[in-house]
Amino acid sequence: MLRISIRQRRAARLAVVAFGGCIALAACGPVQLGSAAIVGGDRITSSTLATEVSNLNNNYHADKVRLAFPTSQMPQVVLAWLLRFRIREELAKREGITVSQGDVQRAISEISSQGKASGIPSLSALAVQNGLPPNLVNSDLGRYQAIANAFVDRLDGGKTPRSSTAQQALNQAFDHAQCMAAKNLNIRVNPQFGRFDYGQLNVVAPANTLSAPEPGASASPSASPSAKPQFTPAC
Repeated sequence: MLRISIRQRRAARLAVVAFGGCIALAACGPVQLGSAAIVGGDRITSSTLATEVSNLNNNYHADKVRLAFPTSQMPQVVLAWLLRFRIREELAKREGITVSQGDVQRAISEISSQGKASGIPSLSALAVQNGLPPNLVNSDLGRYQAIANAFVDRLDGGKTPRSSTAQQALNQAFDHAQCMAAKNLNIRVNPQFGRFDYGQLNVVAPANTLSAPEPGASASPSASPSAKPQFTPAC
């Protein structure tokens, strides 16, 4: 996910990840009418999700970017990003982390540099490839990564672990704190879009509705038979 995918730089640097979604937007099940998800008692409305999916789709067609997931999964992918942003903000709140606009801009520059090193010419293209509407890069992605950077620096004292054991311990500490933040938000996803996977911070479709990747798209991690979804936070 631009998974953004989530954990490279010393355990928490931007990782490039992809997810999934369906295009009709309605509400059903235990989630209140008009909601795509409930997170921390607040709604992510179906109209908000529809708007961001439209933003992503328009950029996809304009830039001719090769997606890392099937186009039919756009709503799930975008919803996963909206949930991740809420989780990262909750992590900052729980840990007393604040970031400056300078921290945000540095994080965006780092992400852009990583994309270019991978052969992706622009940050917009990198965002679209991984299912993030480009309009959310400056407003949300920058803070998302800056918070992770600040928390990792706190955990490792600003020094990159030299051993695999120390790196693993750092990863575990970060993942545990983030899991606790997600757990505290009591996330509920509209069943129309699937369920929230706390292990991957992803929205996964019900097993019987997972579709095969469309031509030209990479397989989505949510559809991987080796990735078992974790529907309750195991913190």
